[in-house]
Amino acid sequence: MKHLAGVRAALKLIRSIPGTARLAALTLAVVAGPALAQYPTKPITIIVPGPPGGSGDIVTRTIAKELSEVLRQPVVVDNRAGASGVIGAQAMLRAAPDGYTLMMGNTGVIGINFGLLKNLPYKPQDFTAITDVLLFPNVLAVRSDSPIKSVAGLIAAAKASPGKLSYSSSGIGQTTHLSGELFRQATGIHILHVPYKGANLGLQAVMSGEVDFMFDNFPSIQGQISGQRLRALAVTGKSRSPRLPDVPTMSEAGVPDFHITGWFGLVGPAGMPVDIRDKLQQTIAAILKRPDVQERFQQQGGSTGGTTPSQFDAFIQSEIKKWGAAVKGAGVTVDQ
Repeated sequence: MKHLAGVRAALKLIRSIPGTARLAALTLAVVAGPALAQYPTKPITIIVPGPPGGSGDIVTRTIAKELSEVLRQPVVVDNRAGASGVIGAQAMLRAAPDGYTLMMGNTGVIGINFGLLKNLPYKPQDFTAITDVLLFPNVLAVRSDSPIKSVAGLIAAAKASPGKLSYSSSGIGQTTHLSGELFRQATGIHILHVPYKGANLGLQAVMSGEVDFMFDNFPSIQGQISGQRLRALAVTGKSRSPRLPDVPTMSEAGVPDFHITGWFGLVGPAGMPVDIRDKLQQTIAAILKRPDVQERFQQQGGSTGGTTPSQFDAFIQSEIKKWGAAVKGAGVTVDQ
């Protein structure tokens, strides 16, 4: 009965629309109205373009559990690791744009890949932005006994001995690499990039003294900082991290407008019904406002999202532009 009342109200509004626009509006009301009223009627799948146990997997399983309870349908997490996230993205994009197959996107898959990978089999417009879920800064850190005590000290040391200071990363084209490249571009210093096969090896290289510093995302590096094996010099967010209140931002440390945010966010294929997209965004935003969910994500050093689809889409476009410039500056591309 509620649905019929809603349709009657919509038809009354449509009668006031002139000309051919009335037919389009009537079609949308007939098709989209029942779809939203019924959605979801079957399990939803969220693809994670990474392995089980990673940060993206943990975030997705937290959201999936809560979303399932609210929508009263199973929400299945499907890990599709490989090819820098391309395998997972393709699996999602091959699905019908009906809201039943989504993906937990991230900085690399829907940001860096557009500038980094040659012959990438998808475009920015192939995705429907739904909402961001978790945002977290990177941390610039040195080993605990390093003579470098601040970002200013690091810059001064690099300028005094061009090409001598080195930084590790979890691989070419990863945020840990490109954060260092953006740092080089912002400060005009000459530093050496040393890629490793994974963040843990990169961290070990800093702690052992093989390299001088590293940018790493907060969830990965926080244990080494709290264990006093690494010293945090700055965080790359626009504001200080509540988990590291005494550590300045890069801007506070003397590198203006140096902002890097790692993120996870929900996307679907292009062409999703607007009403279903908005229902998902509003449901997830409400979940993210819950104190218990916020506490779980804050333990990872992040902050919860929940922005509107248009806001999230604008953020994604800015990320593509920023990381594209970093890739171009580094002069690296990877065959795909």
